[in-house]
Amino acid sequence: MIGYVTLGSNDPERAKTFYDQVLAPLGGRRVFANDRLQFWSSANGGLFAVGQPYDGEAASVGNGSMFGLPAPSHEVVGQVHAAALAAGGTCEGEPGARTDTFYGAYFRDLDGNKICVFKLG
Repeated sequence: MIGYVTLGSNDPERAKTFYDQVLAPLGGRRVFANDRLQFWSSANGGLFAVGQPYDGEAASVGNGSMFGLPAPSHEVVGQVHAAALAAGGTCEGEPGARTDTFYGAYFRDLDGNKICVFKLG
């Protein structure tokens, strides 16, 4: 349903290193970049980008904003969460079942953006 997501960063080089580690368990790899943004993709074809805001202002965290990265298994949910913490992210919720059909983990990236990695079913 979602084609891509873009997150702002005040330190794009640091964010690239962070997301190289975080997206690796999901099969994420850098696919292209421009002067402001770095894009990653995986086999599912969705795009994830991080970089400097287009308006030139400082990146900021949206209150109540969060997006989810689908994972193929509970194990990969744990791997992505662990990679985020190892790369300097902060825990916002350990991996675990949230409902009978939703298994997820939550973290914040180096710029404070909140992200969920999840497996349905």
